[in-house]
Amino acid sequence: MLSTTPFWRDDFPRPDDLPVSDLPAEVDVAVIGAGVTGLNAAREMVRSGLSVAVLDSGEVGAGASTVNGGMLNYGLKASTAKVLERHGPTLGREFWDAALASIDYVEELVATEDIECFFDRSGAAELGYQTQNLEQFREEAEWMRTNLGFDTEVVPNEDITSVVGSDEFHCALVDSAGAGLHPARYVYGLARRVGDAGASIVEHAEALNIAKHTSGYQILTPKGKMTAGKVLLATNGYTEARPVPELRRRVVPIGSYIVVTEPLPAETVERLIPRNRMLWTSRRFLNYFRRTPDNRILLGGRNNLSTDLDLQESANILRATTVGVFPELRDVEFTHTWSGKLGITFDLMPHIGQIEGMWYALGYGGHGLGIGSYVGAEVGRLISDQIDRSPFAEISHPTRPYYRQKAWFLPAAAPWYRFLDRLGK
Repeated sequence: MLSTTPFWRDDFPRPDDLPVSDLPAEVDVAVIGAGVTGLNAAREMVRSGLSVAVLDSGEVGAGASTVNGGMLNYGLKASTAKVLERHGPTLGREFWDAALASIDYVEELVATEDIECFFDRSGAAELGYQTQNLEQFREEAEWMRTNLGFDTEVVPNEDITSVVGSDEFHCALVDSAGAGLHPARYVYGLARRVGDAGASIVEHAEALNIAKHTSGYQILTPKGKMTAGKVLLATNGYTEARPVPELRRRVVPIGSYIVVTEPLPAETVERLIPRNRMLWTSRRFLNYFRRTPDNRILLGGRNNLSTDLDLQESANILRATTVGVFPELRDVEFTHTWSGKLGITFDLMPHIGQIEGMWYALGYGGHGLGIGSYVGAEVGRLISDQIDRSPFAEISHPTRPYYRQKAWFLPAAAPWYRFLDRLGK
């Protein structure tokens, strides 16, 4: 049996000496969710002089923040061309710039705060399976160069081994912007800096109820009650109907599943994934893969859209996918299998907004490590009046009729997306 403890947390467990606190009686701002969004928001607010408490139903980084693929890539879940078409050239360009700046933001943050998390900006690549992907990549590269001033390299089939050591792929679109890091080290390091700066980080303090009062909000937790002048909800794919049912209607949790191999010889991982790039496939049900700092191969993907697949069954599927890409790993041991929830919005865009006066930030669609960090800092600056606007707060946030908590539309969507992938569309 493979370990179901996420590899990143197994490799770097939660430090015993994190600066966590008891529940304070009163703060200026209560942040619900101690992941990358909440911690980056808290960092901005506490540095501006506000008193801040970050509450989590579990431990720091208990959600996807410490267990994702550890990849930071350009763009949003929604395609950049559609974002510009939908929101216009000015606002659309702001979203593109923000997505690209999110990688710069994390790079500067880990350097400034001296967070040891193996940050490596070695670039990334999208991999195409079919001949038609080559022309699509060429068109995409030209469009980004012309409209965004963003340079990429299209790698044809005869040179594909310079990007990935596999016969499974026909071509690649390579960029130099992508980066990777160790997400557990990043989140725990960030939490340490936020706690040391003066924020109260309170674990096992689920927000059971939030009641509005004339002077702010009263938050009920298993550890007691706390009063806050303002509230930020930063729960993304772990947003539940409690304590704010309306927020649950605006985000759909989607499951993502990951396996890793045992450590491999350095020459093997360099041949399979040259130059330590972050890789993903050109499909709706995409797979993403990378090298870990200790020379494992990590592969993740969405077996379907469910959040509750059996992890051992999922591991069998992902192991077969890994061996399909890299046949020489057929006899290699796989050591860990785990999952996490990402948050998808109906327009595939991140959102900053307010419900009943409470702020929220969520909806990263699998780009949460970078965009979640950046949007967290952005909403923290908004709340603390360091900035007066954000493009993520200036677009409407759609939901769907009859959607409360159960995503009734997902069972039909999954087979349709798989059908389109088989057609290569």
